[in-house]
Amino acid sequence: MKVVLKHVDKEFPSKTKGADSVFAVKDFDFEFPEGKLVGLLGPSGCGKSTTLNLISGLLRPTKGEIFFDSIDMTNTPAEKRGVGLVFQNYALYPHLSVLNNILFPLQNLKGKDKLTKEEMLKRAHDAAELVEISHLLDRKPASLSGGQQQRVAIARALVKKPNVLLLDEPLSNLDARLRLQTREEIRRIQKETKVTTIFVTHDQDEAMSISDLIVVMNEGSIQQIGAPQEVYDNPKNLFVAKFLGIPPINVFDGEIRENSLYIGDEKITSFAYGKNTAVKIAIRPEGLIPSEDGVLSAKFSSVEVMGRDISVIAQHPASSGKIRAIVSSVNSQNICYDSVKFSVAENKLFVFDSESGERLLADKSQVQEGKSKSAGKPKTTKKKAQTK
Repeated sequence: MKVVLKHVDKEFPSKTKGADSVFAVKDFDFEFPEGKLVGLLGPSGCGKSTTLNLISGLLRPTKGEIFFDSIDMTNTPAEKRGVGLVFQNYALYPHLSVLNNILFPLQNLKGKDKLTKEEMLKRAHDAAELVEISHLLDRKPASLSGGQQQRVAIARALVKKPNVLLLDEPLSNLDARLRLQTREEIRRIQKETKVTTIFVTHDQDEAMSISDLIVVMNEGSIQQIGAPQEVYDNPKNLFVAKFLGIPPINVFDGEIRENSLYIGDEKITSFAYGKNTAVKIAIRPEGLIPSEDGVLSAKFSSVEVMGRDISVIAQHPASSGKIRAIVSSVNSQNICYDSVKFSVAENKLFVFDSESGERLLADKSQVQEGKSKSAGKPKTTKKKAQTK
């Protein structure tokens, strides 16, 4: 089942007298495709959990419409939407066994949806088997690990055979190793059930590793939508570029001068734009390559060992913080000097407007025009142009 939000707003009145109301979600307009796992990604307070609560029916939109397929669900109560919701804190009943926790949603079904005891038990055992906790059915939640409790919560959400599965930061309370294991299990379960799944997280590593699509949000608004690798490789604005990536992207105050990019007095690369202007230049850590004849000079600070790779940490006056370059640990012995130069991988370099933060792209027409003009010049002039 696809989930469609059409220009949805959610406004909360201010608790302070005379203050403006707060828009937790602004003009959210997107279709969550059927059978896919979509990650809602953004910092705390960006509106992602509010969006999930609007879809589940726990909140009603101030403006806009919500559809499941072609059915208008905007004012439908939560219990009639056919959604499964998994919370950050698991919300298990401590006095009930694992089996009875899973059975609980089925025991509250009424009317035509009511099941026999045998049907309920079969569904509960099927859900437990799917999340691989069949051997834990007699235990109480207090005797389970965090990862096992999370699986019980997922089984309880799946036992109703929901049209949509909603996961609200389900891995936040787990340690790093368990988070990795559990997110892999969530992806496996989603692929097996093929249920439309919306996964809320502030952890970009989680969202990018298991999602078919990610929706990056900030201050209630959608910033960018796309496949995880596509969004990482082609950020639409500076916020997205800075939010995605570990270590974070390096940002410099730069300038476009005479169709070239400059950081300080150093020319980084050609960039046909048509006018001179101040910009923000962002370079992924893997796009900075230590090189004796590199185009960007920095003051060496330290080396941070990361196991397979190392992080070369340096300082540059055009950057407000330390800059980092990811280098193979094989080369770590060669980096032990006061200054370092970097070559720059152009596919890891992005240019943004210094005021709006929007991405700036090189004007290809100017590049083509420049080529056609130089083609008609004498060979001597062309060689001089290449030497510059």
